[in-house]
Amino acid sequence: MAAGDHWTRDELLVAFNLYCRTPFGRLHRSNPDVIRLARLLRRTPNAAAMKLCNFANFDPAQKARKRVGLKNASGADEAMFMEFWNYWHSLAAESEVAAERIGLGAVGPLPEESAEDLAARVGETEVVRGVPVRRVQSLFRATVLSGYNFECAISGIRIPELLEAGHIIPWNTDESRRGDPRNGIALSVLHHRAFDLGLIAFDDDFRVVVSHRLVVKHASVIHRAALVAIEGTQLRKPSRYEPDATALAWHRREVFVA
Repeated sequence: MAAGDHWTRDELLVAFNLYCRTPFGRLHRSNPDVIRLARLLRRTPNAAAMKLCNFANFDPAQKARKRVGLKNASGADEAMFMEFWNYWHSLAAESEVAAERIGLGAVGPLPEESAEDLAARVGETEVVRGVPVRRVQSLFRATVLSGYNFECAISGIRIPELLEAGHIIPWNTDESRRGDPRNGIALSVLHHRAFDLGLIAFDDDFRVVVSHRLVVKHASVIHRAALVAIEGTQLRKPSRYEPDATALAWHRREVFVA
């Protein structure tokens, strides 16, 4: 793939894939993943880093914080950002294919999810259907966790093995939301399970609401500290792709046990 001023669709797809997987503080030319991308695209690390930073120009969360990218973002950069914004499910899979095609593969400090873990998360039938499901789940997980800087949005736990990218509207409920990071929250294993079971939810102000089922007599110290005492805790906002308020309202209505 020859370098030049023009970025091909595959190059943009792969650059955006890496943008999603990388915390904002690491969108720079010294990042080994950026250097690797530049080498595979036969571009300079500076050019690759600039492209990743350019995508931030179109991120609403970054605009609100006045932390935008460079001024020379192109129309193609904006078009790629908006295509992902509107069609996460298909673009996630397409970008993963493009990454594999150039030899980039998965990047970032995320362990590969095992077939057993994926089966438990999305169902055996979906896993059997093949690679596209894994590609969508891979980018969803990486985008959500990197957006929260690999911290639980409730507790702040930063142990990778104890963190999961939880879907707000479940995987099997709405196919169009499967790969959308706005339908995800980074949660510890405990809080993710409690959220999926409707034992906790988030209100309109993004504060934790606790189900009456968690308020029991003679609760253990851990029970009180990890579940009951989090009532009213403010959800930590990610650096990009904040949780969709309509999805959280759906969860309160359809899943939460008041």
